[in-house]
Amino acid sequence: MAVAGTRGTVVEDATFNVEDDIQRLRGAMKGTGTDEAAIIEVLTRRTIAQRQRIKEGYKQRVGKNLADDVDSELSGNFQKVVLGLLMLPPVYDAYELRTAMKGAGTEEACLIDILASRTADEVRTINGVYKKEYETSLEDDVCGDTSGMFQRVLVSLLTAGRDPNMAVDQNMAAQDAKDIFEAGEARWGTDEVKFLTVLCARNRNHLLRVFEEYQKVSGRDIEESIKREMSGSLEEVFLAIVKCLKNKPGFFAERLYKSMKGLGTTDSVLIRIMVARAEIDMLDIKAEFFKMYGKTLYSFIKGDTSGDYRKVLLALCGEDK
Repeated sequence: MAVAGTRGTVVEDATFNVEDDIQRLRGAMKGTGTDEAAIIEVLTRRTIAQRQRIKEGYKQRVGKNLADDVDSELSGNFQKVVLGLLMLPPVYDAYELRTAMKGAGTEEACLIDILASRTADEVRTINGVYKKEYETSLEDDVCGDTSGMFQRVLVSLLTAGRDPNMAVDQNMAAQDAKDIFEAGEARWGTDEVKFLTVLCARNRNHLLRVFEEYQKVSGRDIEESIKREMSGSLEEVFLAIVKCLKNKPGFFAERLYKSMKGLGTTDSVLIRIMVARAEIDMLDIKAEFFKMYGKTLYSFIKGDTSGDYRKVLLALCGEDK
């Protein structure tokens, strides 16, 4: 399960008092009107663990679920962010995956963002939570909603079978690089299974060496070859796997940038990353964002959103630097 890192913008509040927070939240939602500022201040300045204590205490003292009150009092994207903040990380990931596959159409970006970036342990926990919450296996739902080689890559990621060992076998790395080259650039058509076998099963240190060897063998970066050899969701998932292995905060920075640049905002992506990474590596994501785009993540969010939705996202983003 995703655990708090040391690079989050949300950190433990040393003055945390569960009773005070319950009273503030209760007061913010009782009677006519809602004090959105109080909700933002309490929930964005508490860690996931502290929010769980608030949830438990709220239910004991008020006799209602905090999430139910939030659901009835708030609306739109602001509501989605606050409800996400009240969930444990694997519960939130499972919920997002379920939402992405529910109804007509599938939000492939969600499946890719989550399954390509989570660790094997995190994926195992998500699988368990999904089964418990929705009484069906995540793999079955993924198979029912996707097809072809894209489906096979997702199923492979769902097995959480990536080698846990961090050792690098130089000879094997050279062979893996050669195999991928021969499965793609060196032949007519592409043997995607070879890419799957290497990219979904080998450990991170080994794959970073494979990418170096691949550059030597092919004269190209592995990302460039994936773009040349593949298209659509399959291209996206392989690129996401590679980018997460190379630089996970950089991957999320790029996803955030693309969710906001140009006309319109892909709110589902923006919300998911801001909620899921606030306590893990948001400081690193912000640094990568500035390095890649020459502007702060804070300024991008401020310019692309409005109202309480903007305020809650900026609180999760942390100060403008």
